Amino acid sequence: MHASFHVAALSAVVLFTSATVAHAASIVSTFDDLPLAPNSFYAPGASTPFTSGAATFNHDYNADWGSWSGWAYSNTTDTTSGDFTNQYSAYAGGGADGSAHYAVAYVGAPVITFAAPTVVESVFITNTTYAALSMLNGDFFAKAFGGASGDDPDWFALTITGHDAAGDATGTVDFHLADYRFADNSLDYVVTDWTLVDLSALGTVSSLTFSLSSSDVGDFGMNTPAYFALDNLSVAAVPEPSTWWMMGLGLAALGFAARRRSA
Repeated sequence: MHASFHVAALSAVVLFTSATVAHAASIVSTFDDLPLAPNSFYAPGASTPFTSGAATFNHDYNADWGSWSGWAYSNTTDTTSGDFTNQYSAYAGGGADGSAHYAVAYVGAPVITFAAPTVVESVFITNTTYAALSMLNGDFFAKAFGGASGDDPDWFALTITGHDAAGDATGTVDFHLADYRFADNSLDYVVTDWTLVDLSALGTVSSLTFSLSSSDVGDFGMNTPAYFALDNLSVAAVPEPSTWWMMGLGLAALGFAARRRSA
């Protein structure tokens, strides 16, 4: 009788552990769950955040200037127009893994928030067409990276910072959207495709903030267009409280059975 009780308790633990794992599967912000007409982008003309997956993205609008900052989402595919009129296109020509929709950040102050503290696993990042062509060719404000000789040690970097519920930083992850600092110029690059960035080092976070920096700086700040694109933000789902309670009940039963058996 004691052995059968022990087996039953162990089975309960296994079942509830399995349930916990199921509840803790990753949640991915793909932006394909958001409505968007073909070849268009999110531009509501008001400060209106949006949510995809487990994440909420700020969209801030300045009516006086008719400008936005933070996040938008898009499905435009223009990889040839390298000016401000094409600020919503990813240089990869679409979303990550062949999806249609993706997010575009303009810095500003892009922020991602979560309803509950969570572990952010990874994200795909690439350049926008506007930023990529500016770095490759130069424009009215910005230089072509590498300069005329190709030897200028230019760079364009994204810093992602995690914050806990109190707003304190949990860590940072740096990702270079372009890097021309190599002694061998053939290694210089501008990111042109979606690249997976591991964010697990940030730990458990309640929000993420993003900043851009560049070697090309003028009297009014950074000359490189302050944009990047993001897709497939993956976070670990937090198990539901009821799941933890049921798992604890199974563990308690297992402990009780073990005590009876030793007695």
